[in-house]
Amino acid sequence: MYRLTCLLALTLGAVPAGAQQAANAGKWIQLFNGRNLDGWIAKITGYEPGDNFGNTFRVENGVLKVAYDKYDAFHNRFGHLFYHRKFSNYRIAVEYRFVGEQVAGGPSWAFRNSGIMIHCQPPETMKKDQDFPISIEVQLLGGRGSGERSTANLCTPGTNVVMNGKLVTQHCINSTSKTYHGDQWVRVEVEVHDGKVVRHIIDGVTVLEYEKPQIGGGSVTNYDPAVKKDGEILREGYISLQSESHPIEFRKVELMELTP
Repeated sequence: MYRLTCLLALTLGAVPAGAQQAANAGKWIQLFNGRNLDGWIAKITGYEPGDNFGNTFRVENGVLKVAYDKYDAFHNRFGHLFYHRKFSNYRIAVEYRFVGEQVAGGPSWAFRNSGIMIHCQPPETMKKDQDFPISIEVQLLGGRGSGERSTANLCTPGTNVVMNGKLVTQHCINSTSKTYHGDQWVRVEVEVHDGKVVRHIIDGVTVLEYEKPQIGGGSVTNYDPAVKKDGEILREGYISLQSESHPIEFRKVELMELTP
């Protein structure tokens, strides 16, 4: 019956969501097309969804850039660039590098700091002055030139996770990755199995793993209480890339859908 439904849908020019996911499973889909921001929407603190203040998110020479040359100072204008559709079971990969200098007024902890936000709330449900979306953050950090500073860490704006059978309410947890100094390109992959297991992966090695991502906790301000339903397991959501005051470039953002 399912096969017949798929055949009929193809004949009529429409493909059921399940069939489309099955067709895409195991294939990398380019979320960033290398030319423009089609399919993406900006949400910057203090501005409405779709207002890309200061051309913060832009595409130049085939690279998606987060830049601050049109800012006088940062003024806590945290930004997120959302892909236009939700995902549940998938593997996302980004190739990124930090460049240049942090914009004036950026917090010290945001030096060479950005993130891939997964299981995000929809951008239109964020309040105008909300700083971060309720989501799970795969934190991207660059080295300071000396010392250790891991990347592909976990941060939890408005969320919690379970590790080793226990609810974790700590805001950030470091991965076991090495430190990446300078302006080198780094590839990070995240494997997401709806509301079950999430793995952060670098060079084929899992550097952090947790389960049962769920709404709860703090570290997000000016949110709509109707959206923050503490205890609700996050089984799907939007993906966004972060703007936290240090210039960063993404040369690849790709996703592989996984069968549940």
